[in-house]
Amino acid sequence: MMKRLLTVTMALLFGIGSASMANATGEHGGHGSKTSQEKMDHGSQSGHESGGHGSMGNTFSHEAVVDGIRAEFQVMSLDEMKMNDPEGNTHHVMVKFFNQSTKEHTTKVIGKIKVIPPSGKEQVASLKDYSGIYAANFTVEGKGKHGIICLFKINDNKHLVKFWYKPE
Repeated sequence: MMKRLLTVTMALLFGIGSASMANATGEHGGHGSKTSQEKMDHGSQSGHESGGHGSMGNTFSHEAVVDGIRAEFQVMSLDEMKMNDPEGNTHHVMVKFFNQSTKEHTTKVIGKIKVIPPSGKEQVASLKDYSGIYAANFTVEGKGKHGIICLFKINDNKHLVKFWYKPE
């Protein structure tokens, strides 16, 4: 029953998040360039989230703090990682969670990630736990901006992070 409730709730939030991400496309016109100093303003989305992103090599990184939880994301090409996905996905999105005030690594997280490419063909996958690092694989199509939405739950509290990824 709890699992079904969580699934329905996440589906509803992803629907709302998808509309918000689609509406935000025009608001971040220059967004998506990959410099390590670039900051992203998400104040209009939740009032609690702040973050920045950049790249090191071909690994795109994004960090956000929402409701006292720091989420550190990395998006990487499976090909460049010399990995194959049995379902044919092309990219790996991983995230680590930390308590912002104590700096402790947070485990026991339940979550999903949605990727929205320029084509609008949404992909949703559950985060899999790899010893405290959570990840999911996706197919990244084209060179335009891809919206990434992460909905996660820690200790019965739900949190939402959104950001843009622009593959080279």
